[in-house]
Amino acid sequence: MSAVMDLTKFEALYKENFAFLSLVSFQITKDKEVSKDIVQEFFIYFWNKKEEINITTSFKSYGSRAVKNLSIQHLEKSKQIVSIEKNKLVPDSEEPVFFEKMEEGKISKVMKLLNQLPEARRNIFLAHVVDNNSYSEIAENENISINTVKTQMKRSYSFLREKMDTCILILTITLFR
Repeated sequence: MSAVMDLTKFEALYKENFAFLSLVSFQITKDKEVSKDIVQEFFIYFWNKKEEINITTSFKSYGSRAVKNLSIQHLEKSKQIVSIEKNKLVPDSEEPVFFEKMEEGKISKVMKLLNQLPEARRNIFLAHVVDNNSYSEIAENENISINTVKTQMKRSYSFLREKMDTCILILTITLFR
């Protein structure tokens, strides 16, 4: 990562990584709005310190680590951490959380595949699977028909099934819920 970054490159990093980093934070905080705020804070910090930050790994790795730390700090401040075992949070509930049980390589594979989807299809898929929006809510928000949402979801699942190992796909879909 170069010391000088223009706004266009920053916007591209933001658009490419916001959903993924929100999922990383949600895994820890269990709160969608808090997760989005944490990721927003991370990007503000990154922009303000862009000339001082020297990333030696990928931006995704750097961002994941930073967002995990910010999420843990948020919970510590809120006194909501139940316990930490082997650097993994143990959630208060038994609800499955996306990425919680997935290895980093599998997470990376899922995110690469999601990034291969056309942007509109990816947005619809993430809105349904991650944000838990109904098809009708997505149709209303995107100003499209419910049938378009259904078609895009069907194509997303079909693409993921074609590209992923069946067990990883099942695990991914179950953990999204």
